[in-house]
Amino acid sequence: MHSFVHCNSRCVPSWTRLSTLGYALFATRWLQAPLYFGLVAAQGVYVYKFFKELWTLIVMCVSGHATETYVMLAVLKLVDVVMIANLLIMVIVGGYETFVSRIGLQGHRDQPEWLSHVNSNVLKVKLATAIVGISSVHLLQMFVDVHHTSRHALLWGTVIHMAFIASAAILAYMSGPMVAHTDRAHTDRAHADRSPAAPVQAGRPQEHGHADRRQEKPGPETPAATPALPRQPDADADAEARIRAAAFPARKLLEDFDEQHPRGYDREAVARLGKADFVTARRNVVFVGPTGTGKTHLAVALGVRACQAGHRVLFATAAEWAARLADARDAGRLGAELTALDDHPLLIVDEVGYTPLDPATAGLFFQLVAHRYERASLIVTSDRPLGRWDEVFGPSAPALTDRLAHHADVVRLDGDSYRTRRATSAWAD
Repeated sequence: MHSFVHCNSRCVPSWTRLSTLGYALFATRWLQAPLYFGLVAAQGVYVYKFFKELWTLIVMCVSGHATETYVMLAVLKLVDVVMIANLLIMVIVGGYETFVSRIGLQGHRDQPEWLSHVNSNVLKVKLATAIVGISSVHLLQMFVDVHHTSRHALLWGTVIHMAFIASAAILAYMSGPMVAHTDRAHTDRAHADRSPAAPVQAGRPQEHGHADRRQEKPGPETPAATPALPRQPDADADAEARIRAAAFPARKLLEDFDEQHPRGYDREAVARLGKADFVTARRNVVFVGPTGTGKTHLAVALGVRACQAGHRVLFATAAEWAARLADARDAGRLGAELTALDDHPLLIVDEVGYTPLDPATAGLFFQLVAHRYERASLIVTSDRPLGRWDEVFGPSAPALTDRLAHHADVVRLDGDSYRTRRATSAWAD
Protein backbone atom coordinates (compact mmCIF):
# COMPACT_ATOMS: atom_id res chain seq x y z
CA MET A 1 0.00 0.00 0.00
CA HIS A 2 1.32 3.44 -0.94
CA SER A 3 2.18 5.83 1.85
CA PHE A 4 0.18 9.06 1.99
CA VAL A 5 0.95 12.60 3.14
CA HIS A 6 -1.61 15.01 4.52
CA CYS A 7 -1.94 18.12 2.38
CA ASN A 8 -4.76 20.70 2.43
CA SER A 9 -7.10 18.35 4.27
CA ARG A 10 -6.85 15.61 1.70
CA CYS A 11 -4.59 12.64 1.21
CA VAL A 12 -2.09 12.70 -1.65
CA PRO A 13 0.03 9.65 -2.49
CA SER A 14 3.72 10.20 -1.82
CA TRP A 15 4.59 8.75 -5.22
CA THR A 16 2.47 11.49 -6.84
CA ARG A 17 4.40 14.16 -4.92
CA LEU A 18 7.70 12.60 -5.95
CA SER A 19 6.54 12.36 -9.56
CA THR A 20 5.59 16.05 -9.54
CA LEU A 21 8.99 16.92 -8.07
CA GLY A 22 10.69 14.84 -10.73
CA TYR A 23 8.81 16.62 -13.53
CA ALA A 24 9.72 19.97 -11.97
CA LEU A 25 13.40 19.05 -11.85
CA PHE A 26 13.24 17.75 -15.41
CA ALA A 27 11.72 21.06 -16.53
CA THR A 28 14.85 22.86 -15.33
CA ARG A 29 16.59 21.60 -18.46
CA TRP A 30 15.11 24.66 -20.19
CA LEU A 31 17.52 26.80 -18.18
CA GLN A 32 20.17 25.57 -20.63
CA ALA A 33 18.32 26.94 -23.65
CA PRO A 34 19.71 30.50 -23.26
CA LEU A 35 23.20 29.03 -23.15
CA TYR A 36 22.78 27.53 -26.60
CA PHE A 37 21.34 30.79 -27.93
CA GLY A 38 24.46 32.46 -26.55
CA LEU A 39 26.56 30.04 -28.59
CA VAL A 40 24.54 31.07 -31.65
CA ALA A 41 25.67 34.66 -30.99
CA ALA A 42 29.26 33.42 -30.64
CA GLN A 43 28.92 31.71 -34.02
CA GLY A 44 27.92 35.07 -35.47
CA VAL A 45 31.15 36.54 -34.06
CA TYR A 46 33.16 33.86 -35.87
CA VAL A 47 31.31 34.61 -39.11
CA TYR A 48 32.39 38.24 -38.75
CA LYS A 49 35.97 37.15 -37.98
CA PHE A 50 36.04 34.87 -41.04
CA PHE A 51 35.05 37.58 -43.50
CA LYS A 52 37.39 40.08 -41.85
CA GLU A 53 40.33 37.69 -42.33
CA LEU A 54 39.20 36.90 -45.87
CA TRP A 55 38.97 40.60 -46.78
CA THR A 56 42.45 41.23 -45.36
CA LEU A 57 43.85 38.34 -47.42
CA ILE A 58 42.22 39.63 -50.60
CA VAL A 59 43.57 43.16 -50.04
CA MET A 60 47.08 41.84 -49.38
CA CYS A 61 47.01 39.66 -52.51
CA VAL A 62 45.68 42.46 -54.74
CA SER A 63 48.26 44.94 -53.42
CA GLY A 64 51.08 42.43 -54.02
CA HIS A 65 52.26 42.37 -50.43
CA ALA A 66 51.21 38.78 -49.74
CA THR A 67 54.01 36.23 -49.61
CA GLU A 68 53.44 32.51 -50.04
CA THR A 69 53.90 31.96 -46.32
CA TYR A 70 51.44 34.74 -45.50
CA VAL A 71 48.81 33.28 -47.85
CA MET A 72 49.23 29.82 -46.34
CA LEU A 73 48.95 31.15 -42.80
CA ALA A 74 45.91 33.25 -43.71
CA VAL A 75 44.17 30.25 -45.30
CA LEU A 76 44.95 28.16 -42.22
CA LYS A 77 43.35 30.89 -40.09
CA LEU A 78 40.22 30.68 -42.25
CA VAL A 79 40.18 26.90 -41.91
CA ASP A 80 40.64 27.29 -38.17
CA VAL A 81 37.64 29.62 -37.95
CA VAL A 82 35.49 27.23 -40.01
CA MET A 83 36.43 24.24 -37.85
CA ILE A 84 35.59 26.14 -34.68
CA ALA A 85 32.27 27.14 -36.25
CA ASN A 86 31.63 23.47 -37.03
CA LEU A 87 32.40 22.65 -33.41
CA LEU A 88 29.92 25.32 -32.30
CA ILE A 89 27.08 24.08 -34.52
CA MET A 90 27.70 20.54 -33.30
CA VAL A 91 27.44 21.70 -29.69
CA ILE A 92 24.44 23.93 -30.40
CA VAL A 93 22.30 21.46 -32.34
CA GLY A 94 23.52 18.19 -30.86
CA GLY A 95 23.70 19.45 -27.30
CA TYR A 96 20.31 21.15 -27.43
CA GLU A 97 18.64 18.01 -28.78
CA THR A 98 20.48 15.74 -26.34
CA PHE A 99 20.01 17.74 -23.14
CA VAL A 100 17.09 20.15 -23.69
CA SER A 101 14.49 19.14 -26.27
CA ARG A 102 14.27 17.22 -29.53
CA ILE A 103 14.32 19.24 -32.73
CA GLY A 104 11.69 18.16 -35.28
CA LEU A 105 13.99 17.62 -38.26
CA GLN A 106 12.71 14.15 -39.21
CA GLY A 107 12.09 14.09 -42.93
CA HIS A 108 13.89 17.41 -43.52
CA ARG A 109 16.04 17.18 -46.62
CA ASP A 110 18.96 18.96 -44.89
CA GLN A 111 18.92 16.94 -41.66
CA PRO A 112 22.58 16.29 -40.67
CA GLU A 113 23.53 12.62 -40.92
CA TRP A 114 25.16 12.60 -37.47
CA LEU A 115 22.08 14.08 -35.77
CA SER A 116 19.94 10.98 -36.38
CA HIS A 117 22.05 8.91 -33.96
CA VAL A 118 23.54 11.54 -31.69
CA ASN A 119 23.67 11.01 -27.95
CA SER A 120 25.86 12.31 -25.14
CA ASN A 121 28.61 9.71 -25.79
CA VAL A 122 28.68 10.27 -29.55
CA LEU A 123 28.63 14.03 -29.01
CA LYS A 124 31.63 13.87 -26.68
CA VAL A 125 33.64 11.80 -29.17
CA LYS A 126 32.79 14.16 -32.03
CA LEU A 127 33.76 17.17 -29.93
CA ALA A 128 37.06 15.53 -28.98
CA THR A 129 37.90 14.77 -32.62
CA ALA A 130 36.94 18.33 -33.62
CA ILE A 131 39.30 19.70 -30.96
CA VAL A 132 42.07 17.45 -32.31
CA GLY A 133 41.43 18.87 -35.79
CA ILE A 134 41.62 22.44 -34.52
CA SER A 135 44.81 21.64 -32.62
CA SER A 136 46.28 20.14 -35.80
CA VAL A 137 45.63 23.38 -37.69
CA HIS A 138 47.27 25.42 -34.92
CA LEU A 139 50.31 23.12 -34.92
CA LEU A 140 50.54 23.33 -38.71
CA GLN A 141 50.55 27.12 -38.46
CA MET A 142 53.53 26.87 -36.12
CA PHE A 143 55.46 24.64 -38.54
CA VAL A 144 54.65 26.87 -41.51
CA ASP A 145 55.89 29.93 -39.61
CA VAL A 146 58.68 27.99 -37.92
CA HIS A 147 61.20 30.82 -38.36
CA HIS A 148 59.11 33.05 -36.13
CA THR A 149 58.17 30.34 -33.61
CA SER A 150 60.39 29.58 -30.64
CA ARG A 151 61.52 26.04 -29.99
CA HIS A 152 59.83 26.22 -26.59
CA ALA A 153 56.44 27.11 -28.15
CA LEU A 154 56.86 24.45 -30.83
CA LEU A 155 57.70 21.78 -28.26
CA TRP A 156 54.76 22.57 -26.02
CA GLY A 157 52.43 22.88 -29.01
CA THR A 158 53.39 19.35 -30.07
CA VAL A 159 52.99 17.99 -26.53
CA ILE A 160 49.57 19.58 -26.12
CA HIS A 161 48.46 18.26 -29.52
CA MET A 162 49.55 14.72 -28.60
CA ALA A 163 47.65 15.08 -25.30
CA PHE A 164 44.51 16.00 -27.25
CA ILE A 165 44.99 12.96 -29.49
CA ALA A 166 45.49 10.63 -26.53
CA SER A 167 42.46 11.98 -24.67
CA ALA A 168 40.26 11.66 -27.78
CA ALA A 169 41.43 8.06 -28.31
CA ILE A 170 40.75 7.17 -24.68
CA LEU A 171 37.32 8.82 -24.80
CA ALA A 172 36.44 6.97 -28.02
CA TYR A 173 37.61 3.68 -26.51
CA MET A 174 35.56 4.24 -23.34
CA SER A 175 32.48 5.39 -25.25
CA GLY A 176 32.42 2.30 -27.48
CA PRO A 177 31.14 -0.16 -24.83
CA MET A 178 28.78 2.49 -23.45
CA VAL A 179 27.20 3.12 -26.84
CA ALA A 180 26.96 -0.61 -27.52
CA HIS A 181 25.28 -1.14 -24.15
CA THR A 182 22.80 1.68 -24.85
CA ASP A 183 22.00 0.39 -28.35
CA ARG A 184 21.53 -3.14 -26.97
CA ALA A 185 19.14 -1.86 -24.30
CA HIS A 186 17.15 0.07 -26.92
CA THR A 187 17.04 -3.00 -29.16
CA ASP A 188 15.81 -5.21 -26.30
CA ARG A 189 13.13 -2.69 -25.39
CA ALA A 190 11.99 -2.30 -29.00
CA HIS A 191 11.93 -6.08 -29.43
CA ALA A 192 9.80 -6.44 -26.31
CA ASP A 193 7.43 -3.73 -27.53
CA ARG A 194 7.04 -5.50 -30.87
CA SER A 195 6.34 -8.90 -29.26
CA PRO A 196 2.88 -8.73 -27.63
CA ALA A 197 1.36 -11.78 -26.01
CA ALA A 198 -1.21 -12.18 -28.78
CA PRO A 199 -0.13 -10.38 -31.93
CA VAL A 200 -2.73 -9.61 -34.59
CA GLN A 201 -1.99 -11.40 -37.83
CA ALA A 202 -2.76 -8.91 -40.57
CA GLY A 203 -2.00 -10.58 -43.85
CA ARG A 204 -2.49 -9.38 -47.37
CA PRO A 205 -5.82 -10.19 -49.02
CA GLN A 206 -5.81 -12.89 -51.67
CA GLU A 207 -7.13 -11.99 -55.10
CA HIS A 208 -7.47 -14.02 -58.27
CA GLY A 209 -4.43 -13.53 -60.40
CA HIS A 210 -2.30 -12.44 -57.44
CA ALA A 211 -1.96 -15.66 -55.51
CA ASP A 212 1.52 -16.21 -56.92
CA ARG A 213 2.64 -12.93 -55.36
CA ARG A 214 2.07 -14.10 -51.78
CA GLN A 215 5.07 -15.28 -49.79
CA GLU A 216 5.17 -18.95 -48.88
CA LYS A 217 7.03 -18.42 -45.61
CA PRO A 218 4.94 -17.26 -42.67
CA GLY A 219 5.60 -14.19 -40.55
CA PRO A 220 7.10 -14.27 -37.06
CA GLU A 221 5.80 -17.12 -34.97
CA THR A 222 3.56 -16.44 -31.99
CA PRO A 223 5.58 -16.59 -28.76
CA ALA A 224 5.16 -19.83 -26.87
CA ALA A 225 3.08 -19.88 -23.72
CA THR A 226 5.98 -21.26 -21.66
CA PRO A 227 8.74 -18.79 -20.81
CA ALA A 228 11.76 -19.03 -23.07
CA LEU A 229 15.37 -18.51 -22.13
CA PRO A 230 16.50 -14.92 -22.72
CA ARG A 231 18.47 -14.45 -25.91
CA GLN A 232 20.03 -11.59 -27.78
CA PRO A 233 17.66 -10.52 -30.57
CA ASP A 234 19.06 -11.07 -34.05
CA ALA A 235 18.46 -7.79 -35.86
CA ASP A 236 18.98 -9.35 -39.30
CA ALA A 237 16.57 -12.21 -38.55
CA ASP A 238 13.95 -9.76 -37.25
CA ALA A 239 14.31 -7.64 -40.39
CA GLU A 240 13.95 -10.71 -42.62
CA ALA A 241 10.82 -11.72 -40.73
CA ARG A 242 9.33 -8.26 -41.25
CA ILE A 243 10.21 -8.35 -44.95
CA ARG A 244 8.50 -11.74 -45.37
CA ALA A 245 5.43 -10.57 -43.45
CA ALA A 246 5.16 -7.44 -45.62
CA ALA A 247 4.05 -9.59 -48.60
CA PHE A 248 6.14 -7.75 -51.18
CA PRO A 249 5.64 -9.10 -54.72
CA ALA A 250 9.43 -9.42 -54.94
CA ARG A 251 12.44 -8.08 -53.09
CA LYS A 252 13.55 -4.83 -54.68
CA LEU A 253 16.48 -2.74 -53.45
CA LEU A 254 17.33 0.90 -54.03
CA GLU A 255 20.82 -0.19 -55.05
CA ASP A 256 19.32 -2.23 -57.92
CA PHE A 257 17.22 0.61 -59.33
CA ASP A 258 18.25 1.64 -62.85
CA GLU A 259 18.79 5.37 -62.35
CA GLN A 260 19.49 5.86 -66.05
CA HIS A 261 16.10 4.61 -67.20
CA PRO A 262 13.73 7.39 -66.09
CA ARG A 263 14.26 10.55 -68.08
CA GLY A 264 13.89 12.54 -64.91
CA TYR A 265 13.17 12.15 -61.21
CA ASP A 266 14.36 13.64 -57.94
CA ARG A 267 17.34 11.41 -57.07
CA GLU A 268 18.13 13.46 -53.98
CA ALA A 269 14.60 12.96 -52.62
CA VAL A 270 14.76 9.20 -53.19
CA ALA A 271 18.15 8.98 -51.48
CA ARG A 272 16.78 10.93 -48.52
CA LEU A 273 13.69 8.74 -48.32
CA GLY A 274 15.99 5.71 -48.30
CA LYS A 275 16.96 6.57 -44.71
CA ALA A 276 13.35 5.61 -43.74
CA ASP A 277 13.07 8.70 -41.53
CA PHE A 278 9.76 9.53 -43.17
CA VAL A 279 8.18 6.55 -41.37
CA THR A 280 9.22 7.87 -37.97
CA ALA A 281 8.01 11.33 -38.98
CA ARG A 282 4.66 9.81 -40.12
CA ARG A 283 5.00 11.31 -43.57
CA ASN A 284 3.69 9.89 -46.83
CA VAL A 285 5.37 9.20 -50.16
CA VAL A 286 3.62 9.38 -53.53
CA PHE A 287 5.29 8.07 -56.70
CA VAL A 288 3.64 9.37 -59.87
CA GLY A 289 4.56 8.45 -63.41
CA PRO A 290 3.72 6.42 -66.51
CA THR A 291 3.59 2.65 -66.42
CA GLY A 292 6.96 0.93 -66.27
CA THR A 293 9.02 3.84 -64.92
CA GLY A 294 9.94 2.08 -61.67
CA LYS A 295 7.32 3.30 -59.19
CA THR A 296 6.65 -0.14 -57.69
CA HIS A 297 10.38 -0.88 -57.52
CA LEU A 298 11.01 2.28 -55.50
CA ALA A 299 7.97 1.69 -53.28
CA VAL A 300 9.08 -1.85 -52.44
CA ALA A 301 12.69 -0.74 -51.96
CA LEU A 302 11.61 1.90 -49.44
CA GLY A 303 9.44 -0.71 -47.76
CA VAL A 304 12.45 -3.02 -47.41
CA ARG A 305 14.47 -0.16 -45.93
CA ALA A 306 11.65 0.50 -43.45
CA CYS A 307 11.64 -3.17 -42.44
CA GLN A 308 15.38 -3.05 -41.90
CA ALA A 309 14.89 0.06 -39.77
CA GLY A 310 12.56 -1.88 -37.45
CA HIS A 311 9.14 -0.94 -38.88
CA ARG A 312 6.35 -3.33 -39.82
CA VAL A 313 5.18 -2.87 -43.42
CA LEU A 314 2.27 -4.23 -45.44
CA PHE A 315 2.09 -4.19 -49.25
CA ALA A 316 -0.92 -4.65 -51.54
CA THR A 317 -2.25 -3.25 -54.80
CA ALA A 318 -5.11 -0.76 -54.77
CA ALA A 319 -7.49 -3.49 -55.98
CA GLU A 320 -6.41 -5.77 -53.14
CA TRP A 321 -6.80 -3.03 -50.55
CA ALA A 322 -10.25 -2.29 -51.95
CA ALA A 323 -11.27 -5.94 -51.56
CA ARG A 324 -9.87 -6.09 -48.04
CA LEU A 325 -11.63 -2.94 -46.87
CA ALA A 326 -14.88 -3.95 -48.57
CA ASP A 327 -14.83 -7.35 -46.83
CA ALA A 328 -14.25 -5.62 -43.48
CA ARG A 329 -17.11 -3.19 -44.16
CA ASP A 330 -19.49 -5.97 -45.15
CA ALA A 331 -18.59 -7.86 -41.98
CA GLY A 332 -19.23 -4.77 -39.86
CA ARG A 333 -15.64 -4.49 -38.67
CA LEU A 334 -14.18 -1.70 -40.81
CA GLY A 335 -13.21 0.34 -37.74
CA ALA A 336 -11.50 -2.65 -36.16
CA GLU A 337 -9.65 -3.37 -39.42
CA LEU A 338 -8.34 0.20 -39.66
CA THR A 339 -7.25 0.03 -36.03
CA ALA A 340 -5.50 -3.30 -36.60
CA LEU A 341 -3.58 -1.77 -39.51
CA ASP A 342 -2.13 0.77 -37.05
CA ASP A 343 0.25 -2.02 -36.02
CA HIS A 344 1.99 -1.35 -39.34
CA PRO A 345 3.70 2.08 -39.35
CA LEU A 346 3.89 1.85 -43.16
CA LEU A 347 1.30 0.67 -45.70
CA ILE A 348 2.05 0.53 -49.43
CA VAL A 349 -0.81 1.03 -51.90
CA ASP A 350 0.37 0.11 -55.39
CA GLU A 351 -1.22 0.82 -58.79
CA VAL A 352 -3.74 3.51 -57.84
CA GLY A 353 -5.68 4.46 -60.95
CA TYR A 354 -5.20 1.23 -62.86
CA THR A 355 -8.62 -0.08 -61.81
CA PRO A 356 -11.72 2.18 -61.72
CA LEU A 357 -13.41 2.45 -58.31
CA ASP A 358 -17.08 2.85 -57.56
CA PRO A 359 -18.10 5.64 -55.14
CA ALA A 360 -18.49 3.24 -52.19
CA THR A 361 -14.97 1.84 -52.65
CA ALA A 362 -13.56 5.35 -53.12
CA GLY A 363 -15.12 6.21 -49.76
CA LEU A 364 -13.29 3.27 -48.19
CA PHE A 365 -9.96 4.58 -49.47
CA PHE A 366 -10.80 7.99 -48.04
CA GLN A 367 -11.44 6.41 -44.65
CA LEU A 368 -8.08 4.61 -44.84
CA VAL A 369 -6.18 7.80 -45.67
CA ALA A 370 -8.12 9.87 -43.12
CA HIS A 371 -7.56 7.28 -40.40
CA ARG A 372 -3.78 7.26 -40.95
CA TYR A 373 -3.51 11.04 -41.39
CA GLU A 374 -0.67 12.28 -39.12
CA ARG A 375 -0.78 8.87 -37.41
CA ALA A 376 1.14 6.54 -39.73
CA SER A 377 2.73 6.52 -43.19
CA LEU A 378 1.54 5.54 -46.64
CA ILE A 379 3.43 4.93 -49.87
CA VAL A 380 1.19 5.28 -52.92
CA THR A 381 2.06 4.69 -56.57
CA SER A 382 -0.12 6.00 -59.38
CA ASP A 383 0.02 6.53 -63.12
CA ARG A 384 -1.61 9.96 -62.89
CA PRO A 385 -0.87 13.15 -60.93
CA LEU A 386 -2.88 14.04 -57.83
CA GLY A 387 -4.79 16.68 -59.79
CA ARG A 388 -6.41 13.92 -61.88
CA TRP A 389 -7.36 11.61 -59.03
CA ASP A 390 -10.98 12.70 -59.41
CA GLU A 391 -10.94 10.32 -62.40
CA VAL A 392 -10.36 7.49 -59.91
CA PHE A 393 -11.98 8.56 -56.65
CA GLY A 394 -14.67 10.93 -57.89
CA PRO A 395 -16.01 13.44 -55.33
CA SER A 396 -13.79 11.95 -52.60
CA ALA A 397 -10.60 12.95 -54.46
CA PRO A 398 -10.11 16.53 -53.11
CA ALA A 399 -10.44 15.56 -49.44
CA LEU A 400 -8.36 12.38 -49.96
CA THR A 401 -5.49 14.07 -51.80
CA ASP A 402 -5.51 16.98 -49.33
CA ARG A 403 -4.80 14.64 -46.41
CA LEU A 404 -2.42 12.42 -48.35
CA ALA A 405 -0.27 15.23 -49.74
CA HIS A 406 -0.24 17.47 -46.65
CA HIS A 407 2.78 15.68 -45.14
CA ALA A 408 4.13 13.94 -48.23
CA ASP A 409 7.04 13.76 -50.64
CA VAL A 410 5.65 13.57 -54.17
CA VAL A 411 8.21 12.10 -56.58
CA ARG A 412 7.42 12.19 -60.29
CA LEU A 413 9.13 9.79 -62.68
CA ASP A 414 9.17 10.59 -66.40
CA GLY A 415 10.08 8.17 -69.15
CA ASP A 416 9.03 5.20 -71.22
CA SER A 417 8.14 1.77 -69.91
CA TYR A 418 11.21 -0.19 -68.83
CA ARG A 419 9.51 -3.49 -69.67
CA THR A 420 8.49 -2.30 -73.15
CA ARG A 421 11.99 -1.03 -73.80
CA ARG A 422 13.50 -4.38 -72.80
CA ALA A 423 11.01 -6.27 -74.95
CA THR A 424 11.65 -4.01 -77.94
CA SER A 425 15.39 -4.36 -77.52
CA ALA A 426 15.12 -8.16 -77.35
CA TRP A 427 12.94 -8.21 -80.47
CA ALA A 428 15.39 -6.00 -82.34
CA ASP A 429 18.25 -8.31 -81.42
